[in-house]
Amino acid sequence: MSGVLRVGNASGFYGDRFSAWREMLDGGELDVLTGDYLAELTMLILGRDRLRDPSLGYAKTFLRQLEGCLGTALDRGVRIVTNAGGLNPAGLAAAIGSLADRLGLTVRVGHVEGDALPRPDALTANAYLGAYGIAACLDGGADVVVTGRVTDASLVVGPAIARFGWGRDDLDALAGATVAGHLVECGAQVTGGNFSFFTELPDGGHRPGFPIAELHPDGSCVITKHPGTGGAVTVETVTAQLLYEVGGPAYLGPDVVARLDTVELSAAGPDRVRVSGVRGAPPPDTLKVGVNNLGGFRNSMTFVLCGLDIPAKAALVRGQVEEAVGTEGLEFTLARTDHPDATDTEAASALLHVHLRDGDRARAGRAFSAAAVELALASYPGCTLTTLPGDATPYGVFTADTVPQDAVPHVAVLPSGERLPVPPPPRTAGAPDGPAPAADPPPPGSADPAAAGDRRGADPGRPAAPAGRPTRRAPLGELVGARSGDKGGDANLGVWARTDATWSWLRGWLTEARLRELLPETAPLAVERYELPNLRAVNFVVRGLLGQGVAASTRFDPQAKALGELLRSRVVDLPADLAPGAAGTTTTREEP
Repeated sequence: MSGVLRVGNASGFYGDRFSAWREMLDGGELDVLTGDYLAELTMLILGRDRLRDPSLGYAKTFLRQLEGCLGTALDRGVRIVTNAGGLNPAGLAAAIGSLADRLGLTVRVGHVEGDALPRPDALTANAYLGAYGIAACLDGGADVVVTGRVTDASLVVGPAIARFGWGRDDLDALAGATVAGHLVECGAQVTGGNFSFFTELPDGGHRPGFPIAELHPDGSCVITKHPGTGGAVTVETVTAQLLYEVGGPAYLGPDVVARLDTVELSAAGPDRVRVSGVRGAPPPDTLKVGVNNLGGFRNSMTFVLCGLDIPAKAALVRGQVEEAVGTEGLEFTLARTDHPDATDTEAASALLHVHLRDGDRARAGRAFSAAAVELALASYPGCTLTTLPGDATPYGVFTADTVPQDAVPHVAVLPSGERLPVPPPPRTAGAPDGPAPAADPPPPGSADPAAAGDRRGADPGRPAAPAGRPTRRAPLGELVGARSGDKGGDANLGVWARTDATWSWLRGWLTEARLRELLPETAPLAVERYELPNLRAVNFVVRGLLGQGVAASTRFDPQAKALGELLRSRVVDLPADLAPGAAGTTTTREEP
C-alpha cells in the first residue's frame, strides 16, 4: 500500500507524563498511537503485583489514561497499540472491554500472548516477541492491541506491517521500521528530553512534546512532533536516542537485524529528520528472554560526615557497623561532596552510604538500621544520619537468557476471539556476522608510547595530546554529546561529535583505554568499543557495571543514565582549533 503511516508515541515508561495520550490525540493527525510501559524493572514490579493479586500484572495507569481518551481515539480512527499488558495482556484486554461498556463505547480489542515462559524457579520469564502478532490483530480489525513483552520497536513495526503488507523477506523495510520504533519508544527522549545540549533547545527543554514517526512503504521515515509542542527534533536529538541502550552495529530483533551503521540522518525541515538507508539482515534463531527473580532483602542508611578527618570518620563507622551486624552483604560508598573551608554544614559534608543485602529479612531490616542509629552518640564527632531506621525491602535480580524462536507459542488473539498462531520467521541466522568491537585506533604520533595509549602513572585528567597540535583545557562536553543507559547488569555509553572535524579527532582520541582513564570505575570491567561513522559516534558497552541489574544495584546512578554526562564533565586537553558549536544539519554516510 502507498501513503504515509503516522505513528505517535505517548509513553516511554511506566510513570511517564500522564497527559501525553490526550496531548497526542488532540495535537494533530495520527493513524496509530503507541505506548511503551515495560522495562526490566517494570516486569519485576508487575510480578510483585501479581503475587498479591493474580488478576493484576498489567500497567494500571494505562487504564486511567485510556478512560479520558478512548472515545476520542475511536471517533478519529486512531488505533492504539501498547505493551501495557505486561504479564497479563488478556486481563488488560478484558479490563478495556469493561471500561468501554461503562463509557457506552464499542471497541474491538485484540491481544498478543505467548511471551510468558514456564520457569518455576523465576518470578517472571518473558520472551521478547516480534511484530507479526500485532499486525495480525490490526488486520483482524482491532481498535486497540494489547501485548505483553514484545520488543519496544515492535509497537511501531506491527502497524507498519499491517499497513504496507511487508513479508518476512522485506528485511530492509523491517529494519527501517525497527529503527523508527527504537527512536520513538522512549517518548520525549528523541524530541529534546535528556539531551546533552538542552540549553540550545527553543524552550530550554522545559516540556518537550512526544514524537511521531511518519513511515513510508520502503521503511524509511521522518521523525517529527506535533506543531506547537516543546523541545525540538534535530539530527542531534535523533542521534542521541539512536545511541540509547544499544550495543554493536547489529541491532538484534526477533523479526530482523537492523544495521545501525547504515542509518542515514538528514534534516527535512523544522522539527523533521529523515531516517533512511537502513539495511536489514535475517534475525537470529533465538529470542531474548528476560528473567526476574527476588534476590533477597536490602536496606540503606546514610551517615553525614562533616568537616575534618573525613576518611577517618568513615573508617570508624565502617568498623562499628561491621562489628554490630557482621560483614556479610555490607557495602560502603563514600561520596566526597565536602568542600574545604565551607561556610555551611551541607557544603562541608561528605556522605557515607551503607547498604546491606541479605536473604534474611530480619538481619537486613531493623537489626541493621537500628544498629546504625545507635551510633548517634557513640561514633565520630558531628554524627548524624539522613533517615530514620526502617525495615528492609525486597529486591530483584535480572538475567537474560535465550530460547529457540520455534519454542515460543506466539499467538494473536483477534477481536473475534479467534486465536491465530504466529509462526517464527522462515529464515534466520545464528549470531550476526557484524564487525567485532572496533580496535582502539592509534592516535596521531603513535610512535610516542604516551600518544599510543601507554599512560601508566599519567594523570587521567590529562590524556596525551598529539605532538605539535595546540590544546586547551576544557570539559570534553564542549565538543561532544553523550547518551547512556542500562541493559541488565551492563551499561552503554554513546558519544557523538558535533562536527566532521571533531569526529576526525574523537575517533582516534576516545579509545577504550582512555575511557578507562576518564571513568575509573570502568577500569576493571570488560569494555567493548564500536564506531558508527554515519552518526559521527562511538558506542561503548561496559559489562557488569550495574551488577545484577537495576533492581539490585546500589550504585548512586543505578541505571547509568548519568554516565554520559559524567564523561562530558571531565576536563581534558582539547585541540585548540576545535571550537564549540552546534552540528551541521546533515549526517551523511561515510565508509569506516
